[in-house]
Amino acid sequence: QVQLVESGGGLVQAGDSLRLSCAASGRTISRYVMGWFRQAPGKEREFVAAISWSGGSTSYADSVKGRFAISRDNAENTVYLLMNSLKPEDTAVYYCAADSAWNGDYLGRHPNEYDYWGRGTQVTVSS
Repeated sequence: QVQLVESGGGLVQAGDSLRLSCAASGRTISRYVMGWFRQAPGKEREFVAAISWSGGSTSYADSVKGRFAISRDNAENTVYLLMNSLKPEDTAVYYCAADSAWNGDYLGRHPNEYDYWGRGTQVTVSS
């Protein structure tokens, strides 16, 4: 079993930056694809970013491409999401997720492709 704990959320103004962290415990995530998703009130959970086990491949939703950056430190069993130029529409609960099935560098974009989830961290961006 893998436990994921997100941190780093908060209330910021439009244009600010935040860095979210996802700390894993219970098992190493060094061979897992890791993803970030978000869910705003009344909306479905949506893909934000994903990173391959090595960190060599990344994928982003069009809405965050060029503003957000996903990274990982396998030695620390941690994944990060750096969010720049935040907009009010980025307001949501952000979730970290792990895909433990070995599919090489395939980066899933659907929540069903991930089998471990954190409880989320709230990000609120005021205008």
